Amino acid sequence: MTRFTLAALLAAPTALGAIGLPAYAAPVTTPAAVKTPAAVKTPTAPTASTASPTTTKTPQAPPLSETNSAYNETAADYAQFLQAKYNLQLPQQVKRGDFLQAISQIVPATATSSTYAATPTFTDLKPDDAAYPAAVSLYNDGILSSTEVHADQALSTYAAVFIAVKAAGFKELAYTYPQTKIKAALTKAGITDSTLQGQAAQEVAAAIDTGLLPAHLYPVLRKGGAIDRDTANILLGKTLTSLGKYKNEIGRASDSDIYEKLYAAYRTADLIEAPELRTIVDQALRSNLVTGYNLKDSRFDSNFIDNLTLTYGHDDIKHAVQLIGLLRSEQIDADVQFQPKTSAFIYLQEWGTPKETPDYKVTQIDNGNYIAYAKEYDIQFEFNNIADKERFNQIISTYAKKNSDTTTPLIYNSWWQPLYYSPTELSGYPVISNTKITLGHYYAQSFSLKDQAQTLRDGFRKIAPDADISGYDFWVDQPFFRYLNGESE
Repeated sequence: MTRFTLAALLAAPTALGAIGLPAYAAPVTTPAAVKTPAAVKTPTAPTASTASPTTTKTPQAPPLSETNSAYNETAADYAQFLQAKYNLQLPQQVKRGDFLQAISQIVPATATSSTYAATPTFTDLKPDDAAYPAAVSLYNDGILSSTEVHADQALSTYAAVFIAVKAAGFKELAYTYPQTKIKAALTKAGITDSTLQGQAAQEVAAAIDTGLLPAHLYPVLRKGGAIDRDTANILLGKTLTSLGKYKNEIGRASDSDIYEKLYAAYRTADLIEAPELRTIVDQALRSNLVTGYNLKDSRFDSNFIDNLTLTYGHDDIKHAVQLIGLLRSEQIDADVQFQPKTSAFIYLQEWGTPKETPDYKVTQIDNGNYIAYAKEYDIQFEFNNIADKERFNQIISTYAKKNSDTTTPLIYNSWWQPLYYSPTELSGYPVISNTKITLGHYYAQSFSLKDQAQTLRDGFRKIAPDADISGYDFWVDQPFFRYLNGESE
């Protein structure tokens, strides 16, 4: 055998043990022999703010058969995200204080403003007022420009735009606008250039040109007056997007170019090195604490809403492309994020000399065996609703899982034990544990049965007492759970 990865093992029945499978394909017999499957994107453990009752993206995505343009996030999408990630929900009638507190919550104060700036004296706001901390923070960051806040007054659409432009990081750009560019931008939105003057005109023009104010809100801006909750939520969502704090994704399953994006993401993904972190987890391999681990990079975290999210692991990009096509054929749309990962495991000397490729490297260890590092990936999906997330299991079972009695054709390179999981509870999914070691934006992770998790974490702490080691439980598909228990299917 020239190349063994956990992916290869998951694509073959465990009964192949007779020809010499890696140690982690055998049932666990001692606490130290914790099985460690191919990496799976580390789901953020649910918190009070993320475990919200939101279950549906509204409205539903357009029909999948003829979708040629990117999905545009709606006010409801942004509201759902704000509630799930920040526990933030605007009232029906949005006051200035409500919006300032929301902006302050999603745009934390800079170190400079919080450390060195003097506390402003507001003419109409006291330290015990609800909006006071937000007003101080935003004033020191240059987002709020007046010491007269009017926190209890209705928020106008124009005032919200003025605040959002600066909160979204476009202030300097806005103030470069000459009158010609101001007029061109305002004309595009149907606003006469005599309506606004000075910096106000520059800020609105920049909001229009940057897309902070999307075209469908131009009539709302022209109308003026108090802002409605949907418009306020869109401005908050666009602010998050401009700051890179919204969802991190390559597209949606319904996008006409989603397959190109998948291939591009896969081609540009390399084996993850992270030598300092790898030293720790390789020692765990050498000492038989684990039989494998995964390396990942938190910069590829999706920031999806937990209760709508599933993570699916594999190593073949053609499989991912067909999986997206399968979801489309089932009329399921979802946000899609590609996450590179590297799977490491012990390659036994008796399997023969391993052949290296750019996507598969080995390091020989003292006992003559090797540590192998293989390129794999995770795909994260954020579905439109819980029902679609629940349907995923049946779709995989029918079209993407091998069985000894399978007669139905399957998508390319389907595994005996497909690997997918949820950060929140899902009916029919058993619970397992993840142990995570973090160093900078890289992390290593090792999956185990719940009753083995503490032994694994204690072992890592002995190897690296000062390392950032954490753990949590999550919900995994039944075939993979059976795999962890040593079953073949």
